[in-house]
Amino acid sequence: MNLPQQPGPIGVFDSGYGGLTILHGIRQLLPEYDYMYLGDNARAPYGSRSFEVVYQFTRQAVLKLFEMGCHLVILGCNTASAKALRSIQQRDLPVIDAERRVLGVIRPTAEVIGDLTESRHVGLLATEGTVKSDSYRLEIQKLHPDVSVTGVACPLWVPIIENNEADSPGADYFVKKRLDQLMRLDPDIDTIILGCTHYPLLMPKILKYVQPGVRIVPQSEYVADSLQSYLQRHPSIENKITQNGRCQYFTTENPDKFKESARIFLHEDINVRHIDLE
Repeated sequence: MNLPQQPGPIGVFDSGYGGLTILHGIRQLLPEYDYMYLGDNARAPYGSRSFEVVYQFTRQAVLKLFEMGCHLVILGCNTASAKALRSIQQRDLPVIDAERRVLGVIRPTAEVIGDLTESRHVGLLATEGTVKSDSYRLEIQKLHPDVSVTGVACPLWVPIIENNEADSPGADYFVKKRLDQLMRLDPDIDTIILGCTHYPLLMPKILKYVQPGVRIVPQSEYVADSLQSYLQRHPSIENKITQNGRCQYFTTENPDKFKESARIFLHEDINVRHIDLE
């Protein structure tokens, strides 16, 4: 496979829109770099799909971003990070191009969680696929063996957000229901990870119903901090990233639909182009 070797943007991939929260956090901290966002909106959501399907879809997206000039790709999607990242890193990169890198969003959160919890009981709110993968517990306990992790799937939270209902009274019911369920499973939880990149848009509701003293951990700032540290430690990768402060957006769905929904996440108008992965 002949991939472009000249420097290019940082790729950010998500099955839909949620990765825009990750991209926003990264750009706040590292505005000088160029970015390329790819949303596989035509095949979203990934949360309930099998490991093999998520792996195949994610692999296609990563290859497309490589072909468009990216040397580093961030999987700004918890489901893709949970179900596809390890396979792509271990199975595909050595064959495709051993000099390119793919990073996920679970590890950065796992790295910091030990400093955030005092009770050593952590909760996870995420999609069904991320919870069932057990990836958060495995990553956290590799680094912090004394921390227990309890997960609850929130299948309706993403549709609520993408239908622009995050501020509606109906959202209150589903947010409270899942928070109450999580705390019933483990009343000692003092820290809750929002393990889906959509969920920060429900933060006002989450803070309204979470028990006093329980910390809520969105991912974007930790992913951004981790990426900054990674680039400082890997100058060979950093040198392959262009720095013009630009960002391009691509979707496998209708660009106008993406542009409209992206406003919910970015609060700005963007230019979007359609792209095929299959």
